[in-house]
Amino acid sequence: MDREKVVEVQGLHAAFDDTTVLSDISFAAYKGEITVILGGSGSGKTTLLKHLLGLYHIVQGRASVLGKDLSGLREVEQVELYHQMGVFYQSGALLNSLSVAENVALPLAQHTRLPRELIDDIVMMKLGLVNMTHAFHLYPSQLSGGMLKRVALARAIVMDPPLLFCDEPGAGLDPVMLESLDALILNLKNMLGMSIVMVTHDVSSILRVADRIVFLDSGRVALEGDLDTALKSDHPAVKGFFGVLKHEHIRQIQG
Repeated sequence: MDREKVVEVQGLHAAFDDTTVLSDISFAAYKGEITVILGGSGSGKTTLLKHLLGLYHIVQGRASVLGKDLSGLREVEQVELYHQMGVFYQSGALLNSLSVAENVALPLAQHTRLPRELIDDIVMMKLGLVNMTHAFHLYPSQLSGGMLKRVALARAIVMDPPLLFCDEPGAGLDPVMLESLDALILNLKNMLGMSIVMVTHDVSSILRVADRIVFLDSGRVALEGDLDTALKSDHPAVKGFFGVLKHEHIRQIQG
């Protein structure tokens, strides 16, 4: 039986002025899996993510998210699709003027007509999923880097999106906090059945969470496959990325 695709990209090209950034990008991400998009600096992974989020218009090729062709969406359809997508930004993107609870509640307050009492209950439930209920009254300036990430994750999932995009979620975290964040992301996948597309370059995170890898090299797909395929790849860029790892280190990270 064919697996359900939550993201499908076919022949995507992107160029800025005379510089080609993405060339003939094709890959798929599947329901209930964590798909990691990675590659070196300048490989095109951020540009690819922005196309999937609808921040860049698709000029050549096609991309669909949750079965919706991004090129042919009417405005109302685009809004409906955004409501089914959570986005976990690298910076957290929390509003400093709002408390933790108010930040997490913001999507529900803006995009639903739920009563305030129900919104408050949902917010506390999402904060509970990321172990942050104790901080509901605090403000972003009062939180550590790891706590900010957890709150941002709670806000990204507050509307129960079937698909979560993560942009360098572990950036700036120490190894202990990074491992804790990875555990939360895995928990979302395993307990809620959430599909996740993650852009990252952190090898330890990739080894812990990745079901599927899309490796970009100079704007092209150098590899698409599971983690084992990536670790055994002979492609120079892929081998160079993972080749510095010792087998003992891989086993330690993966448990």
